[in-house]
Amino acid sequence: MNAPNDIAPEIAEVDRIVAQARKAQAAYEATGSQALYDKAALAAGWAIMEPARNQALAELAVETTGLGNVPDKITKNHRKTLGLLRDIAEAKTYGVISDDPETGITEIARAIGVVGAVVPSTNPAATPANNIINALKGGNAIVVAPSPKGVASCEMLLSFIHTEFEKLGLDPNLVQMIPAPGSKAKTQRLMETSDRVICTGSQNNVHRAQSCGTPAVAVAAGNVIVIVDETADLSAAAAKITASKCFDNATSCSSENAVVVVNAVYDDFVAAMAAEGGALVPASDAAGIIARLWPDGHLNRSAIAQDADKMLDALGMADKAPDGTKFLAVETDGIGPDHPLSGEKLSRVLALYRASDYAGAKALAARVLAHQGAGHSVGIHTSDDARAIELGRELPTCRVIVNQAHTFATGGSFTNGMPFSLSMGCGSWGGNSIDTNLHWRHFVQTTKIVREIAPREPALEDVFGAYWREAGQ
Repeated sequence: MNAPNDIAPEIAEVDRIVAQARKAQAAYEATGSQALYDKAALAAGWAIMEPARNQALAELAVETTGLGNVPDKITKNHRKTLGLLRDIAEAKTYGVISDDPETGITEIARAIGVVGAVVPSTNPAATPANNIINALKGGNAIVVAPSPKGVASCEMLLSFIHTEFEKLGLDPNLVQMIPAPGSKAKTQRLMETSDRVICTGSQNNVHRAQSCGTPAVAVAAGNVIVIVDETADLSAAAAKITASKCFDNATSCSSENAVVVVNAVYDDFVAAMAAEGGALVPASDAAGIIARLWPDGHLNRSAIAQDADKMLDALGMADKAPDGTKFLAVETDGIGPDHPLSGEKLSRVLALYRASDYAGAKALAARVLAHQGAGHSVGIHTSDDARAIELGRELPTCRVIVNQAHTFATGGSFTNGMPFSLSMGCGSWGGNSIDTNLHWRHFVQTTKIVREIAPREPALEDVFGAYWREAGQ
């Protein structure tokens, strides 16, 4: 290892920030209480939810990243934070959190220390806020590493948080960020020197987080595919898919990227979708969309996460799509690396597949997930709940969203039981250590006090009796 005076200035800067965080966290924990942790989390929540600040953050995010739209970012900042604060309100994260006389075990919540959070440009305020609130609730300090385009939003968010902290006498070094200019070297150093890494964003960042040597919680890519079967309420399905697909201009990893419709209702669904603003692009014209959406093998920045009019113009559809078009549904049957429509598109473009029946739709969804998005989530619009259970048993996915607008449902909703989050674990299918939505429990560890109890050793007959009677000894 290099001697301290051999460390590059940008690395030394990260070390200084982490050292400040470590000192602040030690004092925060030493004087900690559930009331203090709750108050700090609420301070960070109000910093982003206060209407004028929320508006400023949303406007700055769109201005500096060029992604999404202001009204939807305001909604996202508000609802995601409100839902998270609801979720954690009664959570015990300080002191004794369980005491079981039967097992003799007392469990004490402990802070992790300094959390290093790598966050994306798609949600440059909401995702950092979510991580910050969870970290403070658990008694931790946190250092955020924003993407280059997310630096300005992160700076503004932290200034708002520090203003709230000043009212409460909290140390601003509990919440810090890696300042501009960002670099892979700085982010790498943060990941190596923090006590836990939380990583949401590019799969390159996720790979580096999971191989940095620090315990990491990271998430995989989304590529949501939704089935519409012959029992679905087609009008409701079309309305929900449209609202979800268009929200924040499809920046969410939970935005529908493909819909597979069974043949019996295909034409009726296309009509219902058209009534909601989904314009059909027939398979014969798909090549033109592909050429413009991936002009050099990479997604066209003039089309991704843009309002409908800009997206249509970038894809050469401004004079072809009907008035009121909100998104494009491009007919295709291809899946895999040579068929880019089958992957994540980060735009108001949806791949539309036709299946002969439900079994065919399920098989097609499995092929799409095998190509991209395994572990994240699938959706189904159906009146047959058994089919949702079947998808959960057979497909490589951690979530099956039933009859809901996918973007609003996957990361927590006031009308379902999922924890509010902007980071969805994808299990072993996605190469992740978690299969749940990232939530407060990932920011806390526990110490167990273990006492002796009366023996609980079973007889061999109690354990093997039924097996012996069936298979013999």
